[in-house]
Amino acid sequence: MQAGLSTYSFPWAIGVEGYKPSSPLSAEGLLQFAATHNLHYVQFGDNMPLHSLSEEEQSNLKAIAEKLQINIEVGTRRLTVDNITLYLAIAQKFNSSFLRVVIDDADFHPNEHEVIDTIRTLLPKLEEKGIVLAVENHDRFPATTLQKIIEQTSPQYVGICLDTANSIGANEGINEVLQVLGEYTINLHLKDFTIRRLPHKMGFLIEGCAAGDGALNGPAIIRQLKTYKKCKTVTLEVWSSPEATTAQSIAREKQLVESSINYLKTILL
Repeated sequence: MQAGLSTYSFPWAIGVEGYKPSSPLSAEGLLQFAATHNLHYVQFGDNMPLHSLSEEEQSNLKAIAEKLQINIEVGTRRLTVDNITLYLAIAQKFNSSFLRVVIDDADFHPNEHEVIDTIRTLLPKLEEKGIVLAVENHDRFPATTLQKIIEQTSPQYVGICLDTANSIGANEGINEVLQVLGEYTINLHLKDFTIRRLPHKMGFLIEGCAAGDGALNGPAIIRQLKTYKKCKTVTLEVWSSPEATTAQSIAREKQLVESSINYLKTILL
């Protein structure tokens, strides 16, 4: 497995709603950061949407990535026929072997049957382009539902982008999710976190941290995924709580990313 970065490695630097930096991290800046740290994969998500670039800008980004020996993995949000068709063309342009997708959007929450129908409609296009649809476990659907979606569409052209933290929102831990979805996983989002009881004892606080510093057993997850021989890239994502200022949040985020990169390199040897 190879380590890579994501636009969600740097959410504060790119810009979170209500916390827009004066000089946001650019796509080229993200590629340069990856190259400086000897990483060869960068995944673009919906916080830096590739469809917002003109064709010329996409071509320029591809040229920069090739010069830096960076492979671009393409991602989006909103599982509709129109959006996935648009992004399959973008994925093909960037030679991305899979298209990572978050099913939901702010105003869009299809049920599992609608998801299955949409993917079945898209299957001929996936097969034609030779691109796998990597569905991310993103809060709402439990692991068994995602498994059902894959089995009722195409395990060959539909897989999982496995996020190590998201399924907490569906009341499932990573070990539970891994048992069900590990065999379908083609890309891992490694995101570490801490869980601590609040001072008043009424509940817990879950916060992101540098990879290796939290509750996640990264080496065990990597070992299990290696047994399936499908997951090729481990994409670092970082949650960090906001600091007093956006500039401080960005600085803290960078520290967490750099620490996480060093950790990832040790467990992927």
